[in-house]
Amino acid sequence: MSYTQSEVQAIIDEFSKVSAESRGKLENRIDGCDKTIEELHAQIDSLEVILGRRGLGGGGWSAGAESAKEHKAAFNSWARQGGNDVELRRLEVAAGLSTVNDPDGGFLVPDEMAKEIDRLATESVAMRRLAKVVKVQGEYKRPLSKGGATGGWVSELADRPETASPELDLFQPMMAEIYAMPSVSQKLLDMSDFDVEGWLMDEIHDVFVEKEGAAFISGDGVGKPSGILDADKMVANASWTYGKTGFIAGGHATLLNSVDALIDLQHALKPTYRKNGVWLMNDATFSVIRKMKDGDGRFLTAPGLAEGAPDRLLGKPIEIDDNMPDIGANAYPVAFCDFQKAYTIADHRNGIRLIRDPYTAKGSVRFYCTKRLAGGISNYEAVKFLKIAA
Repeated sequence: MSYTQSEVQAIIDEFSKVSAESRGKLENRIDGCDKTIEELHAQIDSLEVILGRRGLGGGGWSAGAESAKEHKAAFNSWARQGGNDVELRRLEVAAGLSTVNDPDGGFLVPDEMAKEIDRLATESVAMRRLAKVVKVQGEYKRPLSKGGATGGWVSELADRPETASPELDLFQPMMAEIYAMPSVSQKLLDMSDFDVEGWLMDEIHDVFVEKEGAAFISGDGVGKPSGILDADKMVANASWTYGKTGFIAGGHATLLNSVDALIDLQHALKPTYRKNGVWLMNDATFSVIRKMKDGDGRFLTAPGLAEGAPDRLLGKPIEIDDNMPDIGANAYPVAFCDFQKAYTIADHRNGIRLIRDPYTAKGSVRFYCTKRLAGGISNYEAVKFLKIAA
């Protein structure tokens, strides 16, 4: 088949027309894709800023990380010399530490410093390692079942009679404020090589650890957390009711020598709590128990299998807290608990606040450091004690 020159030219012209139209459509689609990509990049940039401010960014630069660095520098400058209050308050919000302007509440410590204080507190306070720890914005409330729910079995088409509802209890530990007030000379603060942040961390840590540790064990709930050990709530485990703490009697006067009592204490917890049970005692009590043997002459305790792992008693880990009482008449020197269920610590999200006071003591600067928290028994079934006889 042959074509004339005019026919060939017509085919070429038609192909060129179609090609030009297709190329135009393709270019329009590419332009549209470029615009979409630019919009996506803008959205990603915005998200990175938001995530960075909330401390959720990756390893690269973020606005939040930059604001945190600026806040830390401004905080250290304020701690040394005072002033720059407005700028420090602005950086608190930019760094995501606060969303409100509270000129009377002091200043929040930098996030890095607050995390280090929390880490040291967890290392030093046994109850912070063992108990459930939550962050709250206001008062902490949690409904708890005291039991009483019923049920039954029925066939597929049988009636379902109404069953009893569980009785609920509202766990609402009162918020308390813990404070420290370290003091340092202005002369030291003026020295460029004085680590003001490290000094503040040490001072705050020492006071908070001492006060928290004691309150979580034996606090009376008046201006402080309620401790896990409250002699007024103790009852023999055979007479236990919800809202009381059950104990197993063991030992005699100032002597703890009953292996059977320790076994009874372990089995006083229901199996659902026993599987996560942990022993709690002070070091003096532990030294007594370490010497105890079973009928075959084997020690009851065993060292942890891994480096840093706790020793074990009757197969369960042992935690040491010297705020627990010594062995003595009517004392409760040993606890066996599922602490994650038994005790709850609620830390306020505001963290640690500081007020700088350069006026009270001339030549010195006091730092009034405060933190709000609550604590109390959140499940009375999950905690049992050993009581020494009178």
